[in-house]
Amino acid sequence: MKTIALNDKWLFTKENSEVYIEKEIDKGENVNLPHCFNDVDGQSGEGMFKGEVCYQRKLNITEEELKKFIFLEIGAASLVAKVYVNGKLAGESKCGFSMFRAQITSFLKCGENLISIIVDNSRHDDVYPLMADFSFYGGIYREVKLIVAEALHFDLLDNSRDGIYLTQKGIGEDKFELKINGRIINELTEAKASKVEFKLLNKEDNIVFNKTIEVEVLKEAGFELVEEINNPELWQGIENPYLYKFEAELYSEGAICDKRSIDIGFRTVEITPDKGVFLNGKAIKFNGVSRHQDFAGIGNALTKEHMDLDMSIIKEIGANTIRLSHYQHNDYFYSLCDREGILVWAEIPFISIPTTSDKENTNAKEQLERLIKQAYNHSSIYCWGVQNEITIAIENEQIYEMVKELAVMAKELDSSRFIAQANIHSVANESALNELTDFVGYNLYYGWYYKEMQDLGTRLDDFHKARPNVPVMVTEYGVDTNPKLHSYNPTVKDYTEEYQLLFQNNALKTFNERPFVLGGYVWAMFDFGSEIRNEGGEKGRNQKGLVTIDRKLKKDSFYLCKAYWSKENFVKLAGERFVNRHEEMNDIVVLSNIKYIKLYVNDEFVGEINSSEPMKKFEAVKLALGENKIKAEAFDEAGNVYIDEMLLKHVKEADESYVLKKPEEQTHVTNWFQKFDLSNVQEVAIKEGYYSTFDTIEELYKDEEAKVVFKKYFGDLAESQQFKVMMGLMTIDSMSKRSRFNIPKELLTVINTELNVIPKK
Repeated sequence: MKTIALNDKWLFTKENSEVYIEKEIDKGENVNLPHCFNDVDGQSGEGMFKGEVCYQRKLNITEEELKKFIFLEIGAASLVAKVYVNGKLAGESKCGFSMFRAQITSFLKCGENLISIIVDNSRHDDVYPLMADFSFYGGIYREVKLIVAEALHFDLLDNSRDGIYLTQKGIGEDKFELKINGRIINELTEAKASKVEFKLLNKEDNIVFNKTIEVEVLKEAGFELVEEINNPELWQGIENPYLYKFEAELYSEGAICDKRSIDIGFRTVEITPDKGVFLNGKAIKFNGVSRHQDFAGIGNALTKEHMDLDMSIIKEIGANTIRLSHYQHNDYFYSLCDREGILVWAEIPFISIPTTSDKENTNAKEQLERLIKQAYNHSSIYCWGVQNEITIAIENEQIYEMVKELAVMAKELDSSRFIAQANIHSVANESALNELTDFVGYNLYYGWYYKEMQDLGTRLDDFHKARPNVPVMVTEYGVDTNPKLHSYNPTVKDYTEEYQLLFQNNALKTFNERPFVLGGYVWAMFDFGSEIRNEGGEKGRNQKGLVTIDRKLKKDSFYLCKAYWSKENFVKLAGERFVNRHEEMNDIVVLSNIKYIKLYVNDEFVGEINSSEPMKKFEAVKLALGENKIKAEAFDEAGNVYIDEMLLKHVKEADESYVLKKPEEQTHVTNWFQKFDLSNVQEVAIKEGYYSTFDTIEELYKDEEAKVVFKKYFGDLAESQQFKVMMGLMTIDSMSKRSRFNIPKELLTVINTELNVIPKK
C-alpha cells in the first residue's frame, strides 16, 4: 500500500458549485489544503458565509495504479460533503469532524481524472452540531490523500483509521492483557491465504513479543489475538509518557501487502466518587484545559505547526488533561497527547439541542462510531463524551433516551474506557441524566452567568451529597476576558484580566479543597471564533481563553494556572498591561509556584512573602508619580533566583481605555418582569385543547393570537438567530427553568391565563 498527498493544486469556488460536479471550474481560486473558507468571517462577527462550495482537482492515474485498489481519504470536510469522480458520486459524509474514505477505483480511468468535492457548512436539521457558541467553519480543513492498496489489505472502510484495534487491560500487578483484533479485505473473487505478523517493540526497538497468525480470506476475514504483557514500563501521564510501537504486517504468497504501525502506552485509569482519579494507582487531580481547533486568520484549517504550538503552550501551563471539544479533533493532535502524556476527554458534537427531524438520532450515532473507531488506538484517551449541554432548550424523557442510547453504544464499541457527559448547570442533581454515564461533568459559571463565584463549592458539595456514588468534575468554568481592560475593583461582566484572575483562583481552590472532585477543564485554553458574539469589546469571538486566539498573549490567569499546576519554577508579576495607575497605593500581585518572594519598587525593597499560595498579594504598595519599575524575586529551596519585572506609571487621571466605552449590564439578570402586575395572582387549571406555557414556541407562533401573547411578554426574543433553532423544543415552562430568563412562577400563571383561552385549531 502507498499513500499520495493530494493537498496542492486545488481550485475553489463559491459560485454555482453543483455546476462543477462534472465540469471544470473556469474562474476559481487556487488553494492548498487544509483550507477554510470562513478563515476571516468566522471570527469577525460581521456575518459568516454558509452554503455550498466546490473544491476541484485533476488526478492523473497510471495504468499500473489502475490495476490496484484506490481510495480517496478526506481528513475532514465541514459540515457535509459529497465526493464526485468524473461526474459520478463516489462517497459522502455528514460527519464534518471525522475522516472518511471512498473507494474510487471503478470511477477512474487511465490518464486525467476530475475530482470534485461539494462542501456545505449550512445548517441541516439532521446533522450535528445544530447550535453552539462557536463558529461552524466550512472547508476541507484537514489533509486529503490517495491510498493505493493491494488486493489484500486491512479494512479501509469500517469507519476506522487503522482497521486494527488494540485493547489493553490491567490484569494484575505489573501485568497487562493486550487484545488485537481487526479485519482483512480481499478485493478479488478467489480466496487468498495470508499471514499476519504482529510485533511489539520498546523504545530501543527491542522485541517484546512477535507472533504470526494465518488467515484464509474469501471476501473478508476477522482476526483476534490476545497477548500477555509482563512488567511493561507504564505510560505515567506527563511524568513519563512511555510508548511502545506495535507493528502489523500482512503477507500473501511471500509478499507484503499492507502494514500498520501504532504507538501504545500501557496504563490504568480509575475514577472514584470519593477519592478522585488514579493513573496506574497514583492519585492525580485533573488539571485540565479545553481546546477548540481554530486559530486567528486560519479558521479551523490548522497545520501541524499550529498544533505543535498549541501543545507547547499547554505543556508550559502544566496541564495533565485536555478536553478536546466539542467534536472529533485532528488525529495528529491525539498523537501529540499520546507522546506528551496528556489525558484526553474526546467527544462528539451532540450539543445544545437535539434534532427534531430524526428520532433515531442517526447522525449523533454515526459521529460517535467514527470518533471511537478512528481514535480507538490513542492511549491518551480515557473517556468518550456523549453530550454537552444537550438540555439547553428542554430536558425530557426523549433526551434521556437519546443520551442512554449513545452511552450504551459507546460502551459496546469500547468497553475499556469511561463514558462521560457534560451537563448545563440547570440539570438537577437528582436528574435521571446523571445515572446514564460512568461519571458526570457540569459546566458551571457561578460568578459570571449566575450567582456568585463562591457558590461553585456549594453546588459541588450539594451534588456529592445528593449523588455520593457518582464521580463528578467541572467540565467548563471561565469568564470572558479582554486583556485591554483593567480595574482596581474587578466585578462580574467587566471583562477585565483582574476579574478572570479572581474567578480562576476561586475555582482552582475549590477543586483542590475537595478530594471527591475529579478536577476541572478551564474554558478555554485559547480564545476562539464565535460568529454570534459581540461582547467585551470584541466581535466574533469567545474571549474565555487563557491565551488570545493568535497565541501571542498569555493572560494573567495563564500564569496563575501555571503556578498551581507546573513543576517548572517561575515568577510572574500580574497586571503588566494595567500600566497607567491613577491611585498612589496599589496592590501588586505575584504569581509563582515558589514560596519565598521579595518585591522591589524602583530598586527599593518593599517587602517579602513566604507562602505556598500560588497568588501572592503585596498590599498598598506606593507608586511615585510617573514611571515605576516593579521587580519580583523568587528564591527556590536550591537557592536559585527567578526574576520578573514590569513598568507601571502613576498618572493623575484614570485611563478610560481600561473600561468598556459602552458599559454592558453588570448583573447576571434583571427583573424585567416588574413592568407586569403580578400581585394577587391565582393559580389556574390548564385546560386540554387550549394553548399553554407547555406548548413549544414554534407551536405558539403558528397561531396569531398565541404569538401575540408570547411577544407581549418576551418581545422579539424568538427572532434571534440562536433562539430560532430552539423554538421547536423550548416551551415557556422550560424557559422558566433557566436562570438567564429569570421568569417568576407568578408570571407563568399570568401567561397561562391568557394562553389557555385560545383554542388549538
